[in-house]
Amino acid sequence: MIQLNHRDGRPIYEQVRDGLRQLLVVGAIQPGDKLPSVRALAGQLAINPNTIQRAYEALEQEGYVYSVPGKGSFAAQREEIDRTRREELLARLDELAGELLYLGVTPEEIARRCAQAAQGEQIGQGGEKA
Repeated sequence: MIQLNHRDGRPIYEQVRDGLRQLLVVGAIQPGDKLPSVRALAGQLAINPNTIQRAYEALEQEGYVYSVPGKGSFAAQREEIDRTRREELLARLDELAGELLYLGVTPEEIARRCAQAAQGEQIGQGGEKA
């Protein structure tokens, strides 16, 4: 389900958040599905429950999950995912594209990468397909 890398420079809660977000985005967790309880996931990953709670709260703020008191956390419907998250990601894309252009990457290469991402292709370092 979620793989933690203790050598990764990111905090554990961010790795959990990103792992769950990825599962939601690819459809491994469907809208309306109940997420594992904080204690269950903490036990499975052998980490502190507060870390899981922090990841769940971050996902809720981003609009990916919602919580029902006494019931748990659930995957949000796609339509419910906050517009601000989309705008935040598009702003990051604009920033990255600007930096890539500055570094000499052509607009065509950026467009090709976006097209490959839309098709679900993995892209390795140097632009080759993985």
